[in-house]
Amino acid sequence: MAQDYYATLGVRRDASQEEIKKAYRRLARQLHPDVNPDPETQERFKEITQAYEVLSDTNKRQMYDLGGDPFSNGAGAGAGGFGAGFPFSDIMDAFFGASGASRGPRSRARRGRNATIRVELDLAESGFGTTRELVVDTAVVCEVCQGSGAAAGTHPDTCDMCHGRGEVSQVTRSFLGQVMTSRPCPQCGGFGSVIRHPCMECSGEGRVRTRRTIKVRIPAGVEDGTHIQLAGEGEVGPGGGPAGDLFLEIVERPHPIFERRGDELHCTVMIPMTAAALGTSLTVETLDGAEEIDVRPGTQAGQVIPLYNRGVQRLNETGRGDLLIHVNVETPTKLDPQQEELLRELSKLRGEERPPGKFSPGQQGFFSRLRDAFNGR
Repeated sequence: MAQDYYATLGVRRDASQEEIKKAYRRLARQLHPDVNPDPETQERFKEITQAYEVLSDTNKRQMYDLGGDPFSNGAGAGAGGFGAGFPFSDIMDAFFGASGASRGPRSRARRGRNATIRVELDLAESGFGTTRELVVDTAVVCEVCQGSGAAAGTHPDTCDMCHGRGEVSQVTRSFLGQVMTSRPCPQCGGFGSVIRHPCMECSGEGRVRTRRTIKVRIPAGVEDGTHIQLAGEGEVGPGGGPAGDLFLEIVERPHPIFERRGDELHCTVMIPMTAAALGTSLTVETLDGAEEIDVRPGTQAGQVIPLYNRGVQRLNETGRGDLLIHVNVETPTKLDPQQEELLRELSKLRGEERPPGKFSPGQQGFFSRLRDAFNGR
């Protein structure tokens, strides 16, 4: 034939199908009519398309190499249009970045799913860290088939429908000519191989479910809702694929005395009004044990006594928060006659028999607030 298809594409006569495809895509990007609309380029584009149509088809290429007419069973690329067998999908690949590497059989080994378990901790455990042994129900690699899914002494066979490619192709006619589409092989599911003798232990999945115990170190400073990621401790994937991750969700149990706010601890202590007036010493509980604190004379209700560095360890940092003790002054509700007499005598001495009442700046009485509400202020 007059045209040398190998020279047209710039490849050797013994070039592989992959080399032919790469050469065609490279030239198609340069010569496509949308890129170079001049008539000479369009004619050159038709030539490389016709050459690729022949050399990419095994039967047509063999007939061409033997000197025969590769278009004896169908029409070639006609002038001014796309002929039968026009490689539309390869044009699309050349311009939209698809490549043959993305095709082919998919692996049976897939990554396993992540798993999450809840871990309940006391305040001291979350504040100072702890070590826990956790029992996890998960999937592990099947020891009988080592993840292959095939019974002992056997192995997956190449699929006889797709011949190991993992996909089957179908040629349909359209206004562009013959268009080839590919889809996963229905016989092997796209794997390219078939397990004819599945492992009896895992039923061909390559993994089995089991219960195992893992030892984990929980760092100091975690709090309610914290998630800790343990890489590779989740479920093993199908086909013996890599394991997912295990996430620990921390649940902090309420403490009978302390309320946690970040790395600070808060508690409330009730003292009699005489102790608030005269001052006293108290023994309070901390996470480090009992400690003695001084209540200064004249302490008011709502005052805070700090104990520095008696809070929770800061997560991933050095140092601890503070323990803040909120003082609440208890007013007696029942007095015996002697106690009442003593208090009346004290009120006379302090001139507090009929106190005028004091309002802090910015605070209003009930009737003032009620008046403002009606006046719309």
